[in-house]
Amino acid sequence: MTLRAATPADLDAIMAIERRSFPTDAWSSEAMALELSSPHGRYLVDEHEGVIIGYGGVRALQGSGDADIQTIAFDAEHRGAGRGRALLRALLDAAVERGAREVFLEVRADNPSAEGLYRSEGFEEIARRPRYYQPDDVDAIVMRLALQHPRAAHRDEAAADAVKETSA
Repeated sequence: MTLRAATPADLDAIMAIERRSFPTDAWSSEAMALELSSPHGRYLVDEHEGVIIGYGGVRALQGSGDADIQTIAFDAEHRGAGRGRALLRALLDAAVERGAREVFLEVRADNPSAEGLYRSEGFEEIARRPRYYQPDDVDAIVMRLALQHPRAAHRDEAAADAVKETSA
């Protein structure tokens, strides 16, 4: 698994996955290009044997207390192998680096695999948006994660241990 920062040169590969993954409500190339070039986000791609097989992005303004997972998508043959979890965790780390204390996302109510991934990483449902995904009339499940997840807690413990060692 190779995760790296997405670049504008990756737009065509990202859009091919976007259209395959979300055939009825894919983002436009223009919207995705703006996301890739925005200083307020971090987009990553996952490569397998030199080919982009997945991507994801987080919008996290530097110093803001919250962030939003914008999108995560993989080609069908690469789903279910832990790559989405690794990408999600990398996006959460990017949000933490920018100062976020909580992360939000929307997931289609008809995507139990994605919902299960988010719940297993500590996200909790906080709302529903009826018929959010158009033209399919599918509800959005709005989820939130307080960034007190194990990685953040581990960092906090390590910092506290370092303080104890220097003051002892």
